[in-house]
Order: sequence, then C-alpha cells, then structure tokens
Amino acid sequence: MRMVPISSCTVFPASGSCTMTGYGLLLAVIFLTLFYAGECAIVDVNRTSALEEARLQRENLVRKYLKRLKKEEGALKLVGGRGDYEGNVEIFHAGKWGAICDDEWDQSEAEVVCRQLGFPGHVKPTHTGHFGRAKRKFWMDNLWCGGKESELADCHFDGWGTNDCEAGEAAGVICKQHDAVPTSTSKPIPTEMKVQKERVGQQLELRLVGGRVEGEGRVEVRIVNGDGDTGPWGSVCGDGWGLLEGNVACRQLGLGYANNAVQTDFFSDEAETGTKLPKRVLLSGTECYGNESTLADCLHDPIGIDGGPGRCSERWGHVAAVTCVPVMADLVFDHVEMEQSLHLEDRLMYLLQCAMEENCLATQAYEIQRDNPNWHLETRRLLKFTARVVNMGTADFRPHIPKHLWEWHLCHMHYHSMEVFATFDVIDGHGKRVAEGHKASFCLEDNQCLPGVEPRYACANYGDQGISVNCSDIYRHNIDCQWVDISELDVGEYTMRVAINPEFKVPEMRFDNNAATCRLLYTETYARVFDCKLERP
Repeated sequence: MRMVPISSCTVFPASGSCTMTGYGLLLAVIFLTLFYAGECAIVDVNRTSALEEARLQRENLVRKYLKRLKKEEGALKLVGGRGDYEGNVEIFHAGKWGAICDDEWDQSEAEVVCRQLGFPGHVKPTHTGHFGRAKRKFWMDNLWCGGKESELADCHFDGWGTNDCEAGEAAGVICKQHDAVPTSTSKPIPTEMKVQKERVGQQLELRLVGGRVEGEGRVEVRIVNGDGDTGPWGSVCGDGWGLLEGNVACRQLGLGYANNAVQTDFFSDEAETGTKLPKRVLLSGTECYGNESTLADCLHDPIGIDGGPGRCSERWGHVAAVTCVPVMADLVFDHVEMEQSLHLEDRLMYLLQCAMEENCLATQAYEIQRDNPNWHLETRRLLKFTARVVNMGTADFRPHIPKHLWEWHLCHMHYHSMEVFATFDVIDGHGKRVAEGHKASFCLEDNQCLPGVEPRYACANYGDQGISVNCSDIYRHNIDCQWVDISELDVGEYTMRVAINPEFKVPEMRFDNNAATCRLLYTETYARVFDCKLERP
C-alpha cells in the first residue's frame, strides 16, 4: 500500500496528544491509528504514559466515529420510523446489516437498544414489522436480554443468522426522546411527526379485493360521511398489520376469524391496471386491541385533508391483506390451577444446568457461572407453578413452525414446536418487570381431554403437536423452566403475569383471555397468587 505523508504532527507536552492538519479529522485519526501509532516525535522520552494515553484517546476517537458511521461490529440503527428515535432495528455483523426477529422481543431488549443508541430509555417495543417488512436477512432471533447489557450483541440469542422468521416479523422500538432543547447541530423532529394516533371518527366501509376465494384479499376501505356520501376506495398500509387487526377486519365483514394477516402485494391491482401498484393509501399505522367491532374503532395515523395520509414505510406493494376462516382455536389459561400449585423451591445450580442451556434463569445466574468457580454449589430460588392451557375454540391449535423446522432438545428428549408459547413476568408497583421466567421452547400435546374426546397430539417419537378442541396442554410445576427465578427479588407484594401465545404468532378467535394477571405476595418462607383476572397479553 502506498503511504501518504501527513503534513504535520505536533505533540503537546501537557497531554501528549497529537493534532493533525491537512486532512479531515476522521481520515487523519484513522490513518494515524493504523499506520503512525506511536511515530510522533516525543519531546520527553520519559512521557511513555502520556503517549499511551494519547494512543488510547485516538483509538476511542476512531471507535466513536466508526459508531457514527455505523460500521462497527454490533452497531445498531433504526429504519422506517418518522424520526431517528423509532423504527425497525437493524444490527451490523460480518460487514453487513441485518434485521432482528420479534420472537421474544419485549421491554428488556428495547431498553438495551435505546440505551445503546444514546436515548434515555424506551417507550415500547414493536412487533410484526410495525415500521415495515424486513428488507434484509435476519441476523438475530429469540433474543433474551436482562435489560442491563451495554450492547444488544451481549444478549443471548440463537446464533448469527439462525432464524425461522419471515419478513413481516421485524422487531422495532420507539425510544424516549431527549428533553434537552435541540442544538443547532441536532436534527429536530418535525411537529407533524409527533401527532398521536386517533380513531377515524367516521364510518368505514370495508371490502376484500384480489382474493382467489371468498374470505381473502387485500383490505380496502372508504369513508362514509354523515350524509351518506362515500369517498374513493383506498388501501391500508401494511405497517404493523397483524392478527389483531385482521380479526377486526374479518369480524366487520362477517367472515369469521383471521387465519393469516399479512403485509403483501400478492393481491395486487395487476389484473385491473397491468401494474402492481395498489390504490392510494387511505389508512396507515393501524393499531387494534383486538376486540373492536370495526376498523374505524381502532387507532390510525391521522387522515389528511385530501382524504388520506399517504404515508407508508414502503412506497409500493406494502398493503394489508387478510385470510378469514369460519372456525378457529381459542386458548384460555387456567389461573385457578396456577393459584393452587404455586410454591417456592430453593435449588442448587448444579441441578439446573439443563435449564440454563435454555436461558431459564435470571441474568445474575449466568454472571455467577462466569465469575465463580464453585458456581454449581450456589442456590437459586424458584417460584414454581403449573400452567394448564385449554383449547375452548372450534378448531385445533397448531404450531406455526413447520414440522421440519422443529428443534430436538436433548435435555427434554423431544422436539419443540413453539419458540415462544408462554411468558412469566413479575412486576413491581411502578410497572417495572423485576423478574421473568424465560420459557423459550415448548412441545404441545393433549395431556387431558373432556370425556368423549380422544387425544390426538403427543410430543414423543416425533409425533404431531398441537392442542385439540376441548383438550388441555399441561406443563406441571416439576418440569424444567416452569418457574420464575426470583433469587434477587425482595420480599413484598407484586403483580404476576402469565401470557399464552403472547406475540400473537398463532391465530385464535380472541386474545383477551390469553393472559392472567394476579397479585403476588412473596415472603421469606412462602408465596401465593390471588385476585387473578384474564386479559390480553
């Protein structure tokens, strides 16, 4: 490589730092670090410590600018958002940017992302491609962070590039913005970007277009004014479109339940116009709780004066579509079984090695394993309980992962068909999660059925997995990972929350009976849950 001379290099005796002239700061610093580290003339040969300090300063400056240029391993950026504080998360690895899957994506991961990006915290994590479909390969899946990691790459995950995710499963965040008044060099957020979502306030007509059979197609809407006049038909942007929104659309159309809610141009206008360009976007940012009667009752980005916001993370081909079916599964969590079976158990870490392979303990347990040579003699306190899930719907509940992608787990000696089927959280009085049960992999089977119902699904011998109608899948309290690690938790009163199918990966009739939220009383000698109520995850 040809060496280009530096125009000048001056050492200040007080600090030993070098000042470069003749080149841009970034180029000079990088060039100096790579080729001329330690080559500046030193006035005092005894100032080796000052020279070392200067070298470290230069290295830190290089890292700082590389971070700004987002070319350092593990660097993050947010894409598709309305400002630099929100968007789908992408991470830099092996010289390429990649997306992150939303499996197990929650507040802990969002907190790490926002802190790494320099924001004071997170507002909320987002799922199902809330800011658009993933445009790159997924680098990370099944992320599990304790919330205190300095970088997202320090968290547990399946391995770089190992995933079973589709483009619509991109994980994102909305970060807290700095309260400080922006300086002249900062990028202010336009006022229109801060507008809150709202309900339409007018009646919306709905139809499905482009489907091959009745009950499928892209979703189109038009506004019905108070005098009965209707506006033009428009499409719905696919940002954030998922099963919750799909269920509302199917319910409004009287077509049953959403079996699939996708962001696609498959049901395009190509047959009508000869192009794949959909009608203009009328609704964007649709966000439903899931129990609304019509899409008009959901939240949306404000509709503009011209009849539509025209805002979507992708310019073409990113529209909401749905497939409706007349029968559907409906899972209900049995909170009474949890109340009766919940208890404390202190257990040696030596006996928890299989569970630790699946990240079933708190972050502190892995720090003990790393730092203490006698870690296997340490004890963890576990809040154990039985989880019984009943299918009260009209169709079997089946895992969304194809059978050939199921994972064999040597510890449990069977295949796992669901990566995230249940989450267990302990929450303090301020709404902060202070302990969690990380149960990342599951097999589904018919453990108990009503009289006259024959069990159909079993985990053994690579059998088909699922939960039949009027049958229950039971994870008993003596099974690995059927607990919350509360070793670092102070005694007191908390809220305990158990959620089934928490990320809405598998369609159901409704989701407002999938979670149980209970009061938790924890003392030095016992624990109990009570006053449980069913709600949406």
